[in-house]
Amino acid sequence: MNKLYIIKIGGNVLDDPAALTKFLQDFSTIREPKILIHGGGKLATKLGEQLGIQARMVKGRRITDAATLDLVTMVYGGLVNKQLVARLQHLGCNALGVTGADGNMIRAVKRPVKDVDYGYVGDITPADVNSALLYFLLKQNVVPVFASLTHASGMMLNTNADTIASVLAIALSKHFDVRLIFCFEKKGVMRDVQDESSVIRLLYETTYKELLEQGSFADGILPKLENAFAAIHAGVKEVLIGDATHLLHNTGQETEGTLIIK
Repeated sequence: MNKLYIIKIGGNVLDDPAALTKFLQDFSTIREPKILIHGGGKLATKLGEQLGIQARMVKGRRITDAATLDLVTMVYGGLVNKQLVARLQHLGCNALGVTGADGNMIRAVKRPVKDVDYGYVGDITPADVNSALLYFLLKQNVVPVFASLTHASGMMLNTNADTIASVLAIALSKHFDVRLIFCFEKKGVMRDVQDESSVIRLLYETTYKELLEQGSFADGILPKLENAFAAIHAGVKEVLIGDATHLLHNTGQETEGTLIIK
């Protein structure tokens, strides 16, 4: 099977002009089929403060009330998404900006209230992905650029970008050998968040569970790890976590960062 790159970026790349320029240049040089997923949480938080909308986070996930839903729809699906698409087109990459609502790409279910009311947040599974349409687009050399938004019952829903990346990877693993890459501000998953040299190059599930029980992980890395192991269990070939510069450099060779192992 052909290789497919599914790459998720967050605010650490989006908010740094130099890092974003380098990332988009590297991303555009990948010749295999590819999908980009982006959040934009830091920008949404900044603009939200200017509009009097205070961000609330629980375990690295945003609480989405009605005002916040409008905010992230505008920022993720509009400002950030279309700027990325325009820049990729300039680099010769035929990008198509989408949310889960476009082409019914990703259906969702509004998250039920349990211990925490997350508000207008969508829960998704691989079965919710319109993989036939995505496969067609990829075969036409179109590069989907997903904002972290899905839909249900006629409304947009905020959905964790790491989860979207993982679910897309699982759904498309029947068509491609998928390399799923989570880009964030560190060089990889660290044993000690205070020690930059403590990157775990190979993270086995047993080690992950031990470190999780010890409370070794920062909240921000938890959604990535949860989704990484879900993807590996569901047939995704490779999951890498680390900073964009190292993970996208020489993509056909050995890369740095943390490689997730079942």
